[in-house]
Formats: sequence, structure tokens, C-alpha cells
Amino acid sequence: MRFPLLASSLTIGLACGQTQPLSIPGHPWIPAGSGDFRGPCPMMNTLANHGFIQHDGRNMTRENVIKGLGEGLNFDPALASVMFDQAIIANPEPNATYFTLDQLNKHNLLEHDASLSRSDAYFGNNHVFNQTVFDQTKSYWQGPVIDINMLANSKVARQLTSKAFNPTYVFTLLTEEFSLGEVIAPIIAFGDTDNLTVNRSLVEYFFENERLPSELGWKVRSDVVALQDVARMTGALRNATKLTTDSATTVSKRALGRNPHFGFVTGVSKLLTILAYYGQVESDIDES
Repeated sequence: MRFPLLASSLTIGLACGQTQPLSIPGHPWIPAGSGDFRGPCPMMNTLANHGFIQHDGRNMTRENVIKGLGEGLNFDPALASVMFDQAIIANPEPNATYFTLDQLNKHNLLEHDASLSRSDAYFGNNHVFNQTVFDQTKSYWQGPVIDINMLANSKVARQLTSKAFNPTYVFTLLTEEFSLGEVIAPIIAFGDTDNLTVNRSLVEYFFENERLPSELGWKVRSDVVALQDVARMTGALRNATKLTTDSATTVSKRALGRNPHFGFVTGVSKLLTILAYYGQVESDIDES
């Protein structure tokens, strides 16, 4: 599952600065009932459960999405509007002016494989919370505070599991951008955006209940969340998901030189380069 509407929906922010109580009065938590729509994005479902957007999950217009994200998460109107533009494509009607949470369930449109909390569509339901999937995700969150590297590890692990066991696995470059926004969301929504950390208990409560963790002491941030905040966070997560390190964090060449295995690998590498070179030379001679 994914997306900068909703992925960036998941990009709601709680920075560590001065806070103010979330106005839950008037927005009690009421889970979805019969006939209510819900989708693959935990945050949009949560906002619906609290009534910041339509509780029935229908008729999500630009106006009420901007209003709901602003009141519930202190989103900048421009950011909320961008998110609406990304979600409106889920409505197949020409010139649609609204979408429903149910329409977001369409596989490989906005929803995608390797979600942190949902099963892949290949295995059945792709939009209802899956405890087994989430347990795998949580296993990479070590300790009471989640940092960006732990989030990155859980993201990569979910992709690897999906790729290994889902024969219809799809994860495009566009999906990657959506996924980055979704995965960084817990820090932006509930954590410290300077140090890129978040209290694990808040994140687990949110995912498992689709409920804002105000009962655990969370309060909505007072600073408005803007598009540039989302870009900075997703950029940091993108770097954290890399499985290679730069030279500043690796063993020095001198240290590697003392490793006999390094000498062997270097020799093989040089040999392959020489063979490739002479193979190309021979090919050029043949052609002439």
C-alpha cells in the first residue's frame, strides 16, 4: 500500500516543539460500521474513525480533505491539496471531484505490495490490518524508541519477503516514492522530526487500533506540516534504506589490505577486467 496523498497522508506531523491538546471533543473515536468504507491507508482510516473526514469514507472532496487534514493533523492546505490530487485518480469517473476510501483499494494504482501492515493482494485482502504482517514489521523495531534506520530496515524486509513469496510482486520506482512517504509517516505524525525518532508505543497503538494515540499522551503538533517537511523526511529515509555505505563509514583500504580475502577478491576482479578487455579486442579484430 502507498502514496503521497495518503502516503503523504501518513506524512502528518508531530514535531517535538510546543504542542496543544488535540481537540478530541467533537471527534470521538468511532470504528467503521456496516456500510462504511475504509481503505489501505491507516491514517486516512484513522481520520475517518475520528470524524475529521467523513466517517462513512465517502465523498472525499478537495474542500473536506483539506479541512480534515488541517484540523486533525495540522497539514498545510497546499500539502493537503497535493494529497487530494494524488488520490482523486482512484475514482474512475471522468472529471471526478471526489473519491471514496474504498476506491483506494485498487491494487497497483495507489495501494501496493510490501505494506508494513497489510497483506499483498495476491494473498487475499490487501486493505485490512494484518497482525502477522505487522508483527514482522515490528520485529525490526528494536527498543522503546524507533529510529529512522529501524523503519528503513522494516521497509526493506517487507519488500524482500514480498518479492520472495509473492509471484506477482510489483514495486515500481513510483511505488518506491509512495512507500517512502508512508514509512516515514510515524515519525512525522507522532515523533521527533529533528532526531528522526518516535515512541514505539504510539506507533503500535496507531497501527493496531487505527486511532490517534491521544490516550497515550500524544498531542497534535502546533507547527504546520508543509510539503518541504515531507520532502526532507522522505529523503532521509531514502538514504537509510541503502544497503551500501560510503567510504567514511567503511573499513580503510589499508585495513582491507591486511585481509587475505580482500587480496584474493581484488585479484579476481582485475582478472575479470583483463579478460573482458581482451574479449572486446578479439571481437574488434574479428569484425575488421
